[in-house]
Amino acid sequence: MKYRGIIFDLDGVICHTDKYHYKAWKQLADRLDIYFDEQINNRLRGVSRMDSLEIILERYAGAPLSQEEKVQLANEKNEIYKKLLMEMSSEDLSDEVKTTLENLRKLGLKLAIGSSSRNARLILSRIGLEDFFDGISDGTNIEKSKPDPEVFIKAAAMVNLEPKECLVIEDAKAGIDAAHNGGMDSAGIGDAADYSLASYSLTRFSQITDLIF
Repeated sequence: MKYRGIIFDLDGVICHTDKYHYKAWKQLADRLDIYFDEQINNRLRGVSRMDSLEIILERYAGAPLSQEEKVQLANEKNEIYKKLLMEMSSEDLSDEVKTTLENLRKLGLKLAIGSSSRNARLILSRIGLEDFFDGISDGTNIEKSKPDPEVFIKAAAMVNLEPKECLVIEDAKAGIDAAHNGGMDSAGIGDAADYSLASYSLTRFSQITDLIF
């Protein structure tokens, strides 16, 4: 096999939480009288919570905010988001994704999550995958967000593999950049499917199996 491990981004790859992020950021933006739409929301994919807040604040016209106030705003958004996540269930995990993951596991591959989200474990528990992955590297154990490769480097270390032995699956260009910066091959899906830095382009999640050999 070409690879011994696969590292998956979570949002937009394993499941889709964009609508919950959007609703939470929209509530916060509306309270601050900041214009926010789905196009701006797309810029937040694969970006840390604090960096996402800075993008939203580009249109902020109020009094200057201290770093402490910004942290409070980010926490406020996260509390809204976590409440919305409780609407998720195993129905948010598609049969295609579930079957593909099970097939990859049967091939003996190490499977890990590499997500900037601090809520990765909560999301996985809601969709029934809390104990499935061999390693979970997320926003709780990294200092630098994508395109820095830290989250993927740590995911590889968690499953005792070298970066070059791993394939990263990403739907965000920042995630593909992170994989590239970490010396890993990557497969782009969704918005990242046609990104030039991606090693492979996927139109369906199930095509991952074809990349292993």
